Amino acid sequence: MSVAEISGGVVLRRALRRQRGRVLLGIALLCTHQAAEALVPVAIGVVIDRAVATGDVRALLLSLAGLAALFTVLAFAYRTGARMAYAAVEHEAHATRVEIARSALDPRGHRSGMRDGELLSVTASDAELSALVVRVAGLTAAAFTAIVVAAVALLVVDVPLGLGVLLGVPLLVLALQRMAPLLTRRSSSQQEALAATTALAVDLVTGLRVLRGIGAQDHAARRYAGASRHALDVTLRAATTKGLHLGLTTMVNGLFLATVAGVAGWLALQGRLTIGELVAVVGLAQFIAEPVQTLGYCVQLFAMARASAGRVARVLGAAPVLAPGDAGPPAPTPSRLTLDGVSHAGLDSVSLHVRAGEILGVLAYDPSDAEALVAVLAGRAPQPDRRGTLYVDGVPAEELHIDALRAVVLVEQHDVALFEGTLRANLSAGAQVDDTVLRAAMRAAAAEDVLAAHPHGFDRQLTERGANLSGGQRQRIGLARALVADPPVLVLHNPTTAVDAVTEGLLAEGLASARGADTHGTVLITTSPALLRVTHRVVVLDRGRVIAEGPHEQLLASDARYREEILR
Repeated sequence: MSVAEISGGVVLRRALRRQRGRVLLGIALLCTHQAAEALVPVAIGVVIDRAVATGDVRALLLSLAGLAALFTVLAFAYRTGARMAYAAVEHEAHATRVEIARSALDPRGHRSGMRDGELLSVTASDAELSALVVRVAGLTAAAFTAIVVAAVALLVVDVPLGLGVLLGVPLLVLALQRMAPLLTRRSSSQQEALAATTALAVDLVTGLRVLRGIGAQDHAARRYAGASRHALDVTLRAATTKGLHLGLTTMVNGLFLATVAGVAGWLALQGRLTIGELVAVVGLAQFIAEPVQTLGYCVQLFAMARASAGRVARVLGAAPVLAPGDAGPPAPTPSRLTLDGVSHAGLDSVSLHVRAGEILGVLAYDPSDAEALVAVLAGRAPQPDRRGTLYVDGVPAEELHIDALRAVVLVEQHDVALFEGTLRANLSAGAQVDDTVLRAAMRAAAAEDVLAAHPHGFDRQLTERGANLSGGQRQRIGLARALVADPPVLVLHNPTTAVDAVTEGLLAEGLASARGADTHGTVLITTSPALLRVTHRVVVLDRGRVIAEGPHEQLLASDARYREEILR
């Protein structure tokens, strides 16, 4: 199914189709339960007329046995049917969460326009709510079964009374359905407000250290309080609408029950109903209140499911940012990486190349040019937003499969992403790597002190985003992880912004040694003199253009601005 075909309705229909086995079995059992429950007042009326009123002990014993069997059937059917219905909801919610996670982690990116916190809300909340359509199907079918069985029983007792129920209930359901669009809109607004608040919370927690550093935590707290207040207001409006709908359902249901019971009482006074039939009619009229109430509840559930399905569809139907080709990894060439007249964001017709065995330095006077270059080299700049060509081992990057591109070019940014788990797991990224390789990478990244500082060594537990490490430690572990991967082309963007000068010098030497293979190509996008000193060449960018190129020492001696930029 293409992304253009995914909508909220598609998400709901697909949920029913994927869980059809559980849904159909659940519907059959729940309908059996409701049919059996509808027959309980009928059975009691029969017992009164044929056993109690006549004093027939044998008929009474048989009737009690029949009632026991009826209650056994309805109890078993409900227990098993409800379990099937809930299992279908949970299985569908799980499947949807996996799809959302797969879409969010797609290396091609996605154009949903959602922040991380919003994606988290869709995964945690909307996936579960959209799956409620499975439950709605079972409850609706069971409720209609109960009403039909009750109406047929009433038709047997009295035709006008049965026709009144058969005609009255659909009218009640249609009337209650009139509020469904409003419920959907209010539910959608509620979910969007909650998602926005979650996204803001994630942003604030992620940047908490920065906020404290600049003294902006109070402003951030007020901003979050405002967003939370808006979410509360929207939630209260949604709750008010749901409460109004529930109140109307209860009121209309009560009036309908009173009408049926009143008509039955009048018929009994006229002699048209026996005592047993009156008991059965009153019992059925009271019983009908439950499925009518259930139908009103189903309207609310479906409104919530439809609203959440629309948000799920927004993620699953988002077009990818990139449209890579399907070619496999190219054969190594003397020129591992080439930019030919590339323009993107602030870059203006940039041309450069990285030879095999070379460490290329890039100094950008404007940090935004460095960011744009990183986006191009990482394959995050889609063709419509970029001109020129990026060649990887002589093959245009857009012709390569995304996995093939990433197998050759690894970009490690200065904002290192570490994950909760052991240090070993973060360094190996799921691969089986010998401790000797891990230690060599830690040594090259000047990160041996991170190992020495903890008794568990590589088994040391890291918290989410590596929050129990310093900024410099996180950067060095990120670099060590990149060295463990040993990619043919490694791109590092400001890898030493959080380390001291001594550590930076050690790291530069270790990096030069680790990336000294004749087949490797390395790009250092940095302003660090220690890192630029170990490069073979430096390319200088100013206002998006290449303005100078040469060995670091040569540029340092001949270019005053270059000297000023790296020595300040």
